[in-house]
Amino acid sequence: MSIKIGVIGTGSISEFHLQGYATNKESEVYAICDLNEKRAQAVADKFGASKVYTQYADLLADPDIDAVSICTWNNTHAEISIAALEAGKHVLVEKPLCRTVEEAYAVQEAVRKSGKTLMVGYVRRYDPNAMMLNSFVENGEFGDLYFAKASYIRRMGNPGGWFSDKSRSGGGPVIDIGVHVIDLCWYLMGRPKVKSVSANEYKHLGNRANVKHLTRYMAADYNAEQNDVEDMANALIRFENGASLLVDVSFSLHSVKDEGVIKLFGTKGGFEIDPEVVMVTEKNNTILNTSPQTDSKGLQIGRAFQSEIDHFVDCIVNGTQPISPVEDGVEVMKILCAIYESAAKGAEVTFP
Repeated sequence: MSIKIGVIGTGSISEFHLQGYATNKESEVYAICDLNEKRAQAVADKFGASKVYTQYADLLADPDIDAVSICTWNNTHAEISIAALEAGKHVLVEKPLCRTVEEAYAVQEAVRKSGKTLMVGYVRRYDPNAMMLNSFVENGEFGDLYFAKASYIRRMGNPGGWFSDKSRSGGGPVIDIGVHVIDLCWYLMGRPKVKSVSANEYKHLGNRANVKHLTRYMAADYNAEQNDVEDMANALIRFENGASLLVDVSFSLHSVKDEGVIKLFGTKGGFEIDPEVVMVTEKNNTILNTSPQTDSKGLQIGRAFQSEIDHFVDCIVNGTQPISPVEDGVEVMKILCAIYESAAKGAEVTFP
């Protein structure tokens, strides 16, 4: 018996979900929902979905649907997740879980009441290289991880549209791309309890609509006049166990090039994930750099999404706890919101 899936939202990220379900032998793309009926129908035709909806409430009322993927604007994640859980559906919600800590707690309570599975789409956790490195971490290869550094810089990477509309997105690069690296580092460090956050944000460059001669990704609803999110931000996140995470992210920055760097350091060794996997250890009083033999030295986004979808379906079939549960979504939202709060106040935010 196949798990019947409803996909809500047909933006670019939904393609990864749809392809994942189509490839998984235990799931079926059964229904598509989008406010744009023509687009929803086109996606349904492409993936062989039986039903098309323009209102998510109608999709959730369909008794044949077992689970949903929520691929909508961030401001609807909590609302749709709660409604789906109350309708008895399992939920895979794209990152971020929502926009506020209050919304996160509301989703968590809905999960508790429903008894259904909710998985947050922290896809970086499911990348084959990240999963491999996590196995080394769990086996103590690197000792205690006490410092991480992540930098995701786009010099002209503001997609505009809903991405640059804070009322829908909840913020800019911090909540859009920063969430990936913050979550991945926090996860690999063993999910330590946060002690404090000190952050800065800057708003000087905007959508960069004036820049010519360069192509870039633009949201379907791109509007050069719409931008009230940060260009870039940086933060120092301290944990109760003494570890710390230093992160900086940007949509727009006068940088020589786009950059993606993730590094973690421990008492017995360390490793880099981006731009490619390298591990550092000490053997026989010698420092060694090791490059593992893998299918790809860097992020394998297609395989990461397939792994994420496969895990979600497996959790539904076997009733197991997801690798990225709602509890982790709540904790990461605390960090993200603390970054924005600290930057707004110009002061460190501490946690009780």
